[in-house]
Amino acid sequence: MGAALLLTLPELILSLTSLALLMVAAYAGDRSVRMVSILSVAALVAAAFAALLPPTGYGIAFGGLYRADAFSAFAKLLIYVAAGVSIVIAPAFFHRAPGQGGTLRAEYPILILLSTIGTGMMVSAGDMLTLYVGLELQSLASYVLASFMRRDLRSAESGLKYFVLGALASGILLYGISLVYGFTGTTQYDGIAVAFREGLSTGQLFGLVFVFAGLAFKIAAVPFHMWTPDVYEGAPTPVTAFFATAQKVGAVALLLRVAVEAMGSASDAWMQIVIFSALASTILGGVAAIGQSNIKRLLAYSSINNVGFALFGLVPGDANGVSSVLTYLAVYIVMTLGSFLCILRMRDAEGRPVEEISALSGLSRLRPGLAAALAIFMFSLAGIPPLFGFWPKFLVFDALVAIGMWPLAMVGIATSVIGAYYYLKIVKTMYFDEPATPFGASPDRVEGGLIAVGALIVSPLGYLLIGPLGAYSLAAARALFPG
Repeated sequence: MGAALLLTLPELILSLTSLALLMVAAYAGDRSVRMVSILSVAALVAAAFAALLPPTGYGIAFGGLYRADAFSAFAKLLIYVAAGVSIVIAPAFFHRAPGQGGTLRAEYPILILLSTIGTGMMVSAGDMLTLYVGLELQSLASYVLASFMRRDLRSAESGLKYFVLGALASGILLYGISLVYGFTGTTQYDGIAVAFREGLSTGQLFGLVFVFAGLAFKIAAVPFHMWTPDVYEGAPTPVTAFFATAQKVGAVALLLRVAVEAMGSASDAWMQIVIFSALASTILGGVAAIGQSNIKRLLAYSSINNVGFALFGLVPGDANGVSSVLTYLAVYIVMTLGSFLCILRMRDAEGRPVEEISALSGLSRLRPGLAAALAIFMFSLAGIPPLFGFWPKFLVFDALVAIGMWPLAMVGIATSVIGAYYYLKIVKTMYFDEPATPFGASPDRVEGGLIAVGALIVSPLGYLLIGPLGAYSLAAARALFPG
C-alpha cells in the first residue's frame, strides 16, 4: 500500500495542499489570497517533480486502477505548468473585473488545484472507473470556475451551459462505460483490450462509440463542440486560459490512453470516428471563426481547429503518431497561453477588460511590443514557418504520410490554410488599420515576462527544442506500447 501511495504522490501533494488551503481560506477569508496562490503554485511545482521523478519509479498501483509512467508524467508536466500560469495571471484580471470589488477570491487557486487533481487522475487512469472519478472531479470544479464572476451575467450563463451540457456528456460517457463493462466483463483497460482482441460484438461497438462521444465533448471536438465558444467567452479570461490548455491537454491525453491501451485492438472501429471528428473539427474551427468579432470566441474556435489537427496524429495508432500529438500539445499550450496573456493586456483607460478584435486596430503604432508578441502567437497558431508552431503540424502530417494516408494529410493541409485567414486578419488589424482608442497601462511585469518567454519559445529559437522535446515525447508515447 505504501508503494502504491507513493506512485500517486503528485495527486497526494495537490489533494493535501488544497484541503489545507481550503481551511485557511475559510478562516482567513480573501485576505489570504496571496499566500494561498503562492502555496498553490508551490504545490504544483512539487507535484511536477513528483511526477517526473517518482520515489519508487514508474509502476501500476491499486490493482491496475492507477498508472504512473512516462506518458502520464509528460502530460502532467504540461497540465501543471498551464495551471500554475492560470493562477499567477489571475490577480491582475480580477483586480479590475466588474463586480469583483477589486479583489480575487481565495477559492480561485483552490478550485484550480482541485480541477488539476482530477485532470491528473484522468491521464493516469488504468480503469474506466478511475477515468470517470477523475473526470467528474475535474468537471465539478470547472463548473464553479466558469461561473466564478457570479455577478457577471455572461459568466453565470457560461457556467450553467457548461454544467448542463457537461452533465449530458457525462451521462453519455457513463452509459458507454456500462456497455463496455456489460459486454467485456471488466472495466480495466488491459481486460477490455483482451476482450476487443477476440472480436468486436455489436454491444462492444456501441460502448466504444458512446465512450468516444463522451471524450469528444471534453476535448471540444466536432460534433460535441457546441459549449466551447459560449463558455470561453463568458468565463473569466484566466479560467478560459486554463480550460483551453490544462484541461485540453488532460482530455486529449486521456483519449490517447483509452484509444491505445484499452481499445487499440479495435482501432479499425474508432479510427473512422477519429478521422471524421478531426476533419470536421479542422473545417468548422476554421470556417466558423472567420465571422467572430470577440477574440475569446475566436480562440475558442481556434482550439476546436487545433484539436482536429491533434486528432490527425492519433489516426496512425502507433508510437510516432502519439508522439506527434504530445509534441503538438506541448507547443499548443505555449501558443495559447501566450495569446490569452496578450488578451489580458487588452484593457481600457479604467482597466476594464476589452475583448473586441476591432480594439486591436493600429496596435502596432500604440503598443509595438504587445502587437509583435500577439502577431508571433497568431502566426505560430496558423503554422506559418519559420515559427515553431509549424513543426508540430509537420509532425502530425508526417505521421499520416508514413502510413500511406497522404490524402488525409493533404486535406488537413488545406484546412490549415482556411484557419490561417482569421489569424492573419488579427495581424492585419494590428498593423494596417487606423489606431483605435489606446489601451490602458499594463504595469504587471509577470504578464510581460510570461509573454516574452512564450514568444521566444514559439519563435524560430524554439527549433532548438526539437531534439529534447522529440526524444521525451517519443519516450512518453512508447509507454503506451509496452510490447
